[in-house]
Amino acid sequence: MKHKILLVEDEADLGNVVKQYLELMDFDVDWQQNGLTAYEIFQKAPDKYHILLIDVNLPGMNGFELAEHVIQLNSHVPFLFLTARGEKMDRLNGLKIGADDYVVKPFDVDELVLRIRNIIKRKQPVVPQEVVKSNSIFTIGNTQLYVDSLTLVTEQGEEIILTPRECDLLVMFFSNVNRVLKREEILTKVWGSNDYFVGRSLDVFISRFRKYFSQNPSISIKNVYGIGFVFNVK
Repeated sequence: MKHKILLVEDEADLGNVVKQYLELMDFDVDWQQNGLTAYEIFQKAPDKYHILLIDVNLPGMNGFELAEHVIQLNSHVPFLFLTARGEKMDRLNGLKIGADDYVVKPFDVDELVLRIRNIIKRKQPVVPQEVVKSNSIFTIGNTQLYVDSLTLVTEQGEEIILTPRECDLLVMFFSNVNRVLKREEILTKVWGSNDYFVGRSLDVFISRFRKYFSQNPSISIKNVYGIGFVFNVK
């Protein structure tokens, strides 16, 4: 099956070259030159694409705005920015929105293809350590989270009784494996607010979870500086 790409680039020459090369590399490419038009097309089929390549300077709707709208429709679809901007603040802004990469023009098309394939590969379901949910039980290998009884059974068979909030946070992690979760998203969904003291509670929970999984090489929680966390499962 060919991977489907939505390319949003207003420069005709560059867009045409990138589209043709990606198609030679066996990708299926939809090319749009207007941010608003691209959004309308994505809105009709938000699960259609494997990745989006988005220029920042677009007519109709700029790339950052487009990405934010895309996330609201499908928070799991990966995207990277193609742009002539090289300023640090622009790169940080793109990554904070949730971009998987940020490629500054001029770029090598072969390198772009490699980055695209690596991103798509990372986003594919994790095997064999996939997350299985059945009757309020999440399973990763020999690690199990029993939601109803607030119990975590570690790789070594240790049973840990969780607080309701600990369990809610673990459910969020187990449901979003290998995906960047923003601090704001976690705090709002689990605590219902986003302030300094709640943020400190989150950090305490993360430290506690790392101890729970310290003997399991397949599970780790990675900090994404200034953005949030990734619940990594190998």
